Amino acid sequence: MRRYVTVDVFTDSPFTGNPLAVVLDAEGLDTAAMQAIATEFNYSETTFVLPPQDAAHSARVRIFTPTCEVPFAGHPNVGTAVVLAGEWQAAGRALPASFVFEELAGLVPVQLQWADGRVVGAELTAPEPLTAGPPVAVEAAARCLGLAPDEILTQTHAPIGASVGLPFLIVEVVSRAALARARRFGSPCRGAAADRSGRGLRLCARAWYSAAAGTHVCPARQGAGRPRHWERHGRGLGLAGDAATCGGRAPLAGDPR
Repeated sequence: MRRYVTVDVFTDSPFTGNPLAVVLDAEGLDTAAMQAIATEFNYSETTFVLPPQDAAHSARVRIFTPTCEVPFAGHPNVGTAVVLAGEWQAAGRALPASFVFEELAGLVPVQLQWADGRVVGAELTAPEPLTAGPPVAVEAAARCLGLAPDEILTQTHAPIGASVGLPFLIVEVVSRAALARARRFGSPCRGAAADRSGRGLRLCARAWYSAAAGTHVCPARQGAGRPRHWERHGRGLGLAGDAATCGGRAPLAGDPR
């Protein structure tokens, strides 16, 4: 029988934050089996821990949404690192300062964070430098989000594809109301844009809204008195927005414009 652990990431309270299933001892599972298991869990992501291909690394990690495999994601790395650290400690294995995970997007270093003699968190480094593609037509971005073209802003930057390992379409919208109405499901935004690696932005859209100072909720970055609010929308991944996300926040923080 294979072991698995379910955890909540980016929170200190059960049943809040971002849920994650971590399947340990995943050797022998093929891609179809992993996808079926991830679909059964129906979390935004499920990870599968495998022996590393290079003994210098900690593990090979594959990440699946309910409908497909993704090359990289934020909270799955954080949660997997904490779970794996607990497994190593229970087995009497010495823990490194950082794990290094092999993923489709490349190597992901994950620094462990300690409190009271145990690992309580982790901080990751994205597997790729920030890349940004050409601007995306306002009409195409609006269709992707189910909004009207006049609800898409371009003063700060045009809609743009960006990635640090997982491509996102980043769009500024006119209001919090528009942000709330941006649809979470629908036809994928295939062909809307491509990042510099040539990968189509078929999977995710990120809409954000810049508010006046003092009215912030979950700011991605605060600067010049403009907190940013965001939603992550799984486009073709079969998932809704998470409470927080690294894979999309990182290119947004890079502020492509």
